[in-house]
Amino acid sequence: MKIDIYAHILPRNYLALYSQKNKAVLQTTDARNQGVTDINMRLRLMDRYPDVLQVVSISQPALESLVTGKDAVELARIANDELAELLVKYPDKFIGAVACLPMNDIDAALAEADRAIMQLGFKGVQIYSTVNGDTLDHPKFKPLYEKMARYDLPIWLHPCTNEKVAQSGGALRAIFNWPFETASAMMCLVSSGIFIDYPGIKFITHHCGSMIPYFEQRIKWLMPELLGGPGHRVHNPEEHFRKFYNDTALYGSTPGLMCGYAFFGADHLLLGTDAPLGPKFGLTSETIASIERMNIPDIDKEKIFTQNAVKLLKLPI
Repeated sequence: MKIDIYAHILPRNYLALYSQKNKAVLQTTDARNQGVTDINMRLRLMDRYPDVLQVVSISQPALESLVTGKDAVELARIANDELAELLVKYPDKFIGAVACLPMNDIDAALAEADRAIMQLGFKGVQIYSTVNGDTLDHPKFKPLYEKMARYDLPIWLHPCTNEKVAQSGGALRAIFNWPFETASAMMCLVSSGIFIDYPGIKFITHHCGSMIPYFEQRIKWLMPELLGGPGHRVHNPEEHFRKFYNDTALYGSTPGLMCGYAFFGADHLLLGTDAPLGPKFGLTSETIASIERMNIPDIDKEKIFTQNAVKLLKLPI
C-alpha cells in the first residue's frame, strides 16, 4: 500500500456554489480538469493504481482570494462536509482529508479547524503561502499555529501565485512563481521563529520544499548574517528548515528527490503526486517510479511511500 498525501479535488456542490459567488474560479487550471471535478472519472483514474490511497485536499484557488469572509466561511463548511462524505463512501480510495479554511476570517477558520478535526476526523488543515498579501508570520495567524501544534497534526502549505510576478512576466515566468512563493513562505516561517515558539508544529510543503534543498549552502552562510540583529533567536536556520515535511511531487525527477532526501532526510519525505493534475490526468506513475529509482535503502522508500504518512497523520493502520 502507498499513501498519496497531496491529492486535489473540487467537490461538485462546493464548486457549483463557489462559481455562483465568483465565476472566475471556473477559469482556473484545476476547475478545468475533469479528474479534479468529476468524482466518477477520478475513481476510474484511481483504479489504475489499486495500491494507492489518497489524502484529499481542496484544490486552489484559495477561498479568500475570490470570495468575501461570509461566503468563504460557508464554502469551507460545504467543502469539508463533502470531503467527509467521500471518506465514508469510498474508504478503499480515500484514507484521509485536509480541512479547507476561510483564512480571511481567522476566528471562523479556528472554529472550522476544530469542527473538521474533532467531528469529521480530518488529519490536518491547508493554508496558502500568503493570505491576501499577508505573509505567514503575521500575528493574526498565531492562534492557528498554536492550535495545530496542540492537535499534533500537520498544516499543508500550498503555494499561491504572486500576481505581480505573473502579470509582469507572463506564463513562462510563472513556471517559477510557485517554487519561489513556497520557499519564501518557508523562509518567513523560519525567520519568525515558528519552530522555537511551537517546537512540535508540523508543516507539509508541496513539491519537495521547492528551492530550499538546492540552496542549502546559501541558507547556511547568508541567512545567519541577515538575521543577525539584536535579540534574534534563529541562529541555525538551516536546521529549522529541515523540520518541514515535504511531498514528492517533482513530476518524476529522481535527482530532485535525491536533493530533497539529502537535505530533509527519509523521515521528512512523503509520497505526494499532485493527482490528478498533470498531463494525461496525473503523474502518479511517474512519481512512484521516481521514488523507486532513488539510490536509497528499501526501508527509506517504505517510509516515503507509507510509514511516514501513517505516523504523521495518526492513521489507523
